[in-house]
Amino acid sequence: MKPRIAIVDYGMGNLRSAYRGLEKGSARPLITDRVEEIEASDAIVLPGVGAFEDAMANLYPLREVIVREAERKPLLGICLGLQLLFTSSEEGEGEGLNLIRGRVVRLPSEVKIPHMGWNSIEVRRDSRLLDGIKSGDYFYFVHSYYALPEEDVVVATTSYGVEVPAIVEKGNVFATQFHPEKSGRLGLRLLKNFVDIARE
Repeated sequence: MKPRIAIVDYGMGNLRSAYRGLEKGSARPLITDRVEEIEASDAIVLPGVGAFEDAMANLYPLREVIVREAERKPLLGICLGLQLLFTSSEEGEGEGLNLIRGRVVRLPSEVKIPHMGWNSIEVRRDSRLLDGIKSGDYFYFVHSYYALPEEDVVVATTSYGVEVPAIVEKGNVFATQFHPEKSGRLGLRLLKNFVDIARE
């Protein structure tokens, strides 16, 4: 069975490449901004490119359904989508989805911002998302802010002036600071792993 995965369209995501990546992972992806379609899906992907405050303003009509559905089905946040899962961000006013306690802060001024390019990850704990992926594997990052979790959710990190959470996991909620859909074979493997989680 190919799981139905809702890619949330709130006007600030890399939707088509995420769609293609999930499709290659044997999912039936759907780009949607409709509450009933998110509710009817087997899993949710929250992509994101842009600024935290603008994203949360755009996402406001769907906030309730995303928080509610994340309690009963897998959710994958990508890049800004990871940051939106946290309580707050230095990148503007307003609350995040608060599915993970913590805040998002700017990368240190001594490194080039944004962080853009391929970085290796260091695996900190086991995760179903990492089947076939190991420490030293490279993924593609584009970001100026990073998360500081207040709970034990970090699955893998990358180093860029500071230790940056590259993958987080809490219950049904998974997220990557990098773009798996732009990370070649291993990125596609991670998306397939998420599809497999959605199929369970």
